[in-house]
Amino acid sequence: MTEITDIIQSPVFARKKKKLNRKQVKDLDDTIRKIAQNPETGTLKVGDLSGVRVYKFNSANSLILLAYEIIENTLFLYTFGSHQNFYRELKRYINR
Repeated sequence: MTEITDIIQSPVFARKKKKLNRKQVKDLDDTIRKIAQNPETGTLKVGDLSGVRVYKFNSANSLILLAYEIIENTLFLYTFGSHQNFYRELKRYINR
């Protein structure tokens, strides 16, 4: 298991985080801490999204998916959101 030394947010992630309320931001931050402690906790994707992991958690009575990738000792946070169009938007962002 790798130890995370840096956490980098994508511009999309930062924009979406600004729109959340205080409770949702707390849930998101708690989830990021869990991922930083155990980076292999998310589901590893294959195909177009190979190397990307997705972690599912609940916030404000809804299921939220968080996409991230670990490169060396850095945790890259790509995006988060509900399941609707999540993977399509993630593919579009990663394949730029």
